[in-house]
This record gives sequence, C-alpha cells and structure tokens, in this order.
Amino acid sequence: MKKADHSSQPELDLPKRPLLIVLSGPSGVGKDAVLARMKESGPPINYVVTLTTRPQRANETNNSDYHFVSNEKFKQLLEDKRMLESANVYGNWYGVPREAVEQALEQGQDVMVKVDIQGAASIKKMLPQAITIFIKPPSMEELGQRLKERRTESPFDLALRLKTADEEMKQISRFDYAVVNEWEKIDQAVAEIKAIITAEKYRVISG
Repeated sequence: MKKADHSSQPELDLPKRPLLIVLSGPSGVGKDAVLARMKESGPPINYVVTLTTRPQRANETNNSDYHFVSNEKFKQLLEDKRMLESANVYGNWYGVPREAVEQALEQGQDVMVKVDIQGAASIKKMLPQAITIFIKPPSMEELGQRLKERRTESPFDLALRLKTADEEMKQISRFDYAVVNEWEKIDQAVAEIKAIITAEKYRVISG
C-alpha cells in the first residue's frame, strides 16, 4: 500500500485568541519583580498598569510600576465606570483601567494585569475567559522575611499583611494556575508563566 504523502498539504493557520492574563498573590511575594523580568524578556504582551491611591515608594516609577492618582481622581474614575475592577487594600484603592484592557484585546494583543486577590476574583467573574495565575512564596516563613527586609511597613502593618497573606493562600484553588516565585530564581517563575501562556494559546475551545 502506498504511504500517503502529506508534505504538499498546507499547514493550518489557526487563529490564536488574545489572552487576558491576571497575575495575583500575597503582598511581598514578588509580583513586581516577576512583571519586570517578563517585560525584560520581551514577550509581545500589553502590560496594563494599575492605578493606585497609595503613596509612591522611593524605588517606584510613576506610570510604570503604578499610575499614582489622588483619591478624588480615583473616585471620579469609579463613578464614570472606567475601572475594570477596583478594591480597597490596606486603606488604599487599586484598580485596572477598563479602556486600556478593552482596546488592547480588540487589537488582538495579549494583556497582562497585576491585581490583588479580590481583584482577580472580580475579573474572573466578569470575564471567565481570563487566565488567572497565583504567584505563591516558597513558604510563609520566607514571605515574612521578605516583607521584613522590604522595610516599608510598621510592625503592626507587617503583622496584618502576614495574617492577610495566610488567608489569601487559601484562595489558590480558585485560580487557574499557581507558580512558585523563589527569590533567587525569578527566571524560573517567568519561564513557567510563559509556558502557561503558550499552552493557553493552543487550547482547544469547545463550541
């Protein structure tokens, strides 16, 4: 029997849907460091910057790490329904601008946003197709050490963040994926996130 020759058949060019990738995790787990390394490594992703009313830290750049805005400005954006999601975390407001996300997706671009646990749940409820990734610490002990070394919180705030982080760790099952971020192995966490994105690109969508 003659073997079928498929060499001349054209390859299928299957359209790959744009993804909304949501990164979340406890305070101090290294979400900012992971995002920075993602940007450096060059995957074609539109990184939508979160707005916040909290004070800018010395090592942060406005409009890069966050869009730092006043409480009045944030309140107005909420009233105008220009936020995809918003949450009050430790007395400060955080939110993802709706227009930036919608425009990028409409243009066929993958979008990545960084939000807190509440924000991730809100986005997933509103947009079930969003890919949620929980960034977790190697251990709670190491997370505590990381927060102490950061020296941006008072002892009271530090204790509150650790207590909150312990509760947030219980929400992992609500996420699509979990990636461990070891402090000296950020590249490994980034590689795993890239692998998740690649897998999602080739997911077979029913219906």
